[in-house]
Amino acid sequence: MSAVLYRGPAAEALDSWSQHVASYGANKTVVDKVSADMLHMIDPHWYQFPPMNPLWHGLLGFTIGVLGLISIIGNGMVIYIFMNTNNLKTPSNLLVVNLAFSDFLMMCAMSPVMLINCYYETWMFGPFACELYGCAGSLFGCASIWTMTMIAFDRYSVIVKGIAAKPMTNKGALTRIAGIWLFSLIWTLAPFFGWNRYVPEGNMTACGTDYLAKEWVSRSYILVYSVFVYFMPLLLIIYSYYFIIQAVAAHEKTMREQAKKMNVASLRSSDSSNTSAECKLAKIALMTISLWFMAWTPYLVINYTGVFESAPISPLATIWGSLFAKANAVYNPIVYGISHPKYRAALYKKFPTLSCQVSPDENESMASSATTLTEKPAA
Repeated sequence: MSAVLYRGPAAEALDSWSQHVASYGANKTVVDKVSADMLHMIDPHWYQFPPMNPLWHGLLGFTIGVLGLISIIGNGMVIYIFMNTNNLKTPSNLLVVNLAFSDFLMMCAMSPVMLINCYYETWMFGPFACELYGCAGSLFGCASIWTMTMIAFDRYSVIVKGIAAKPMTNKGALTRIAGIWLFSLIWTLAPFFGWNRYVPEGNMTACGTDYLAKEWVSRSYILVYSVFVYFMPLLLIIYSYYFIIQAVAAHEKTMREQAKKMNVASLRSSDSSNTSAECKLAKIALMTISLWFMAWTPYLVINYTGVFESAPISPLATIWGSLFAKANAVYNPIVYGISHPKYRAALYKKFPTLSCQVSPDENESMASSATTLTEKPAA
């Protein structure tokens, strides 16, 4: 008699799944599920790759769903609190509201669409929607980047230049915001007029600029765009925070020398903490620059790799680079909202269960305390 090995439902399900996964890549490509009306937008490069494992699509969908939910709630709260709290309605904070507004719109436009596409494992909304999706991502990303740059410049003006700086007014802040959106719109509309184009990303669930185009007219767009929307803002942010830290360090040194002459431990009660002002501000600056760098650098590397054909690009790599960039919309509310002491106080008042109330000694943030060193006259 031959022995029959019993295999339960779990083992049979595992075998079925293994066969399903093994079938991926057998004479199939990542492009197979793309609708016929989208094929003219697909670069031949992607035809060499097998379909992505469905587990990756599930993980990507879950990730973008979570990021979208957190970003929409976080940025929505920043907008609500800043616009409904009288002592937060300042010209400088209009820039923070604009940043939250841009990130809010980005996730409203990006997250649901990509979540649906990850479920179907391909782009489901046609060529024009793909172009609009790529344009929206570029527009809101560019607006966020330059808003962060303007926030850094405003802090530089207040802290470094002090009373010598011309105070920002509501009109001045709104002019800057209008300029940011106009500048961003010009860059993101250019692909509609033949300077590059918007096409599906490698895994076919999102769309962006075409960094695989062979024509140098299209490649030049990626290169010039990166100069004005990556390198220039990054250098300006580093420049601003470098001199901010330098100015605060010089002021702290003067304060310590004055306290020594007066035979007192400190001239400020808030100095009870052992961490110096310049160290606290340096941490804020380092966090701001590091998060910015981590968010946008992977996508830049992917674009440059495609432009210069320096290494093979896989479909999975392209979408993770895009997700890193979108994650910037999640932690911006933390960096520019929750780090603001008056925002935290308003958050505690309006949403007591969601806020982390700080102790009275910590109620002055470095940006705010540094600002008081060189108070500007009222606008």
